[in-house]
Amino acid sequence: MPNRKKVLVTGLSGVVGKAMRPALEERYELSSMSRNGIDDIANDRNFIGNVADMESLRPAFEGIDVVVNLAASGGQGDPDGMNGSWETMLKYNIVGCYNVLEVAKQAGVSRVILASSGATANGYEWEEPYTSLVSKEDVPLPESWEMVSEASEPKPIHLYGVTKLFGEDLGRLYAATSDLSVINLRISNTGPIDAPQPGRGQANWQSYRDLQQLTIKIIEAPADLKFDIFWATSDNKKKFRDNAHAKEVLDYAPQDGAE
Repeated sequence: MPNRKKVLVTGLSGVVGKAMRPALEERYELSSMSRNGIDDIANDRNFIGNVADMESLRPAFEGIDVVVNLAASGGQGDPDGMNGSWETMLKYNIVGCYNVLEVAKQAGVSRVILASSGATANGYEWEEPYTSLVSKEDVPLPESWEMVSEASEPKPIHLYGVTKLFGEDLGRLYAATSDLSVINLRISNTGPIDAPQPGRGQANWQSYRDLQQLTIKIIEAPADLKFDIFWATSDNKKKFRDNAHAKEVLDYAPQDGAE
């Protein structure tokens, strides 16, 4: 199918990449850019590179329509989780994000989707009523609560969340000053197992198929969607990360909930 969009994913072999991959592979001409390559993808779409090394990115970005940047230090697939070293996060989450946006701009890519994170706002969980909403204990729940939207004050409690906020604002800069469209996807709890886990997972779960749907809707959104931030969250009963903006702008229609 010659008219299929050409989509490049960095970090395709990570937890989120594996969750997205089946739907993207079915719909687009999918390429990968990673440090070690991926075994089961065609050689001409299996690029070796490192987001921290700008020049290594250029071959992978040529002729690409949309880049999905999942490569990062921290998060679900990282041995240190969100507590990785500053040096590593600086290299991959800050310098790497800049390199991806700059090379995408130079290569004529139309849209970059940056994997942001719920870690941009994890501090809310130190406050009520959100502490109760993420508790593993059987605690009484409030009748209602204020949602945390993409416009709410950021509340990172790890350097990882700070680096993701840097990426969001760097994307805002590139969207304002170049032809690039940059969309930030604040990915909620998407783990190695496609099922909600106790505690935080009951509030923040993002199922694989809901994540796939939302990513596709962003890839295919009109060109005049220049910049935005969307929460990637399924319709969980205890959810407080507000997916209403994605529903309004993108017609996102979650199929799943933690219950």
